[in-house]
Amino acid sequence: MKRKDVESLTFKIVEPIVEELEMELVDIEYIKEGPNMYLRVYIDKDGGVSLDDCQDVSQRLSEQLDEKDPISENYFLEISSPGIDRPLKNDKDFKRSIGKDVEVNLYKTIDDTKMLTGKLLNYDDENIYIEDENSKEKSIERSVISKINLAVNF
Repeated sequence: MKRKDVESLTFKIVEPIVEELEMELVDIEYIKEGPNMYLRVYIDKDGGVSLDDCQDVSQRLSEQLDEKDPISENYFLEISSPGIDRPLKNDKDFKRSIGKDVEVNLYKTIDDTKMLTGKLLNYDDENIYIEDENSKEKSIERSVISKINLAVNF
């Protein structure tokens, strides 16, 4: 089964579980690391995710996956929080992150760099808008963004 197919099927199975538990499904990855396959499900909720939350989702999802048995190869199932440097994947993530510091990794060089940081000011279907460290507003096309995540400031 292809990676996208596994992720799509897992999404259909896990989304109602996560919603019932009043959590948010952030992302799903089905990836190979070394000789092993990993099915990773990232969840979140207000106040953060606990180990018990991860265990609850893992148990319910495992039961469903065992029953349906859609993945023929062996894999490790991991349920976790997206972490403090959470990636922004969709408009809901962008909306929640307005006013927060972000790191933007780019496919192409802009202003002699492939990574920009700044405060997320706004977004639309085509662009995101950040205020850089010089209080200068920048518009970045979403199509040139390889990854955007919350910045970790210490």
